[in-house]
Amino acid sequence: MSENAVNVTDENFADLTGQGVALVDFWAERCPPCHVQGPIVEKLAGEFSGRAVIGKLDVDSNPRVPTEFGLMYIPTLIVFKGGKEVERFTGLTPEDTLREILEGNLTLV
Repeated sequence: MSENAVNVTDENFADLTGQGVALVDFWAERCPPCHVQGPIVEKLAGEFSGRAVIGKLDVDSNPRVPTEFGLMYIPTLIVFKGGKEVERFTGLTPEDTLREILEGNLTLV
């Protein structure tokens, strides 16, 4: 399903978000707004390739991490820096907003 975005799972989550800047899209197949958010995340994954980890975590297949982060709604997008949550967006989030947050966190690395 994913062309540019990394497939994030309960097992690889810590490795993918532990260093540098990462954006994780918490989504589910059953969620119509997630299908609108998905292409935006894919586009950003292409743009930020080699600079940040951009990934998608299916909450139905990987329930542990969403539970640890107290996710109540999807889509939820969380930006991590060095393994720590720095930004959280719930619901559809515009491409420009996500790009600006990623660029800002990359400049501060």
